[in-house]
Amino acid sequence: MSKSIKAMVAIGLVAFVAACAQEPEEEYVVTDPAPISTEPTHTGKYK
Repeated sequence: MSKSIKAMVAIGLVAFVAACAQEPEEEYVVTDPAPISTEPTHTGKYK
């Protein structure tokens, strides 16, 4: 094969491997937010 065909195949192979390479997954840490205010307790009586 000619040098230009070999070069094109090599470039295509490098591009294919780079596109298929798996990137490391980022870890997401989700925390529950603190309650803004407390709910009033039900006493059972009308005020």
